[in-house]
Amino acid sequence: MTVPTFLQKAQKLDIEAYKKPKDWKSLSKTHLPYSGSPQKHPYDISKVILVADPFSRNTFYYEFKIRDIEFIEDLHNIVNIEGEGVTMVRIWIKKKSIGVRCTPFVVEDINNVI
Repeated sequence: MTVPTFLQKAQKLDIEAYKKPKDWKSLSKTHLPYSGSPQKHPYDISKVILVADPFSRNTFYYEFKIRDIEFIEDLHNIVNIEGEGVTMVRIWIKKKSIGVRCTPFVVEDINNVI
């Protein structure tokens, strides 16, 4: 009995080297980083939603104005157990900007939660 071989030609992987912003020192003094999965805002094209941990049951999201974003870094994508992948980024937001942090939850009777 022969064992089938499932070897395949490896595909080329595009890897982009990390690039620090040129003015790294000044950026860290005037901006703060937030990480998550970027999503389009449902009704305001001037804003972006950043889901902190998209596969968690207790996640939250940030909402920022696009004009307050100074720099975006690509992070490693995350994949859940079903194989669904999500893009993750780190965005640098100007200090003193207004952002919204929202924590959605399901309203339930306390007896059902415990």
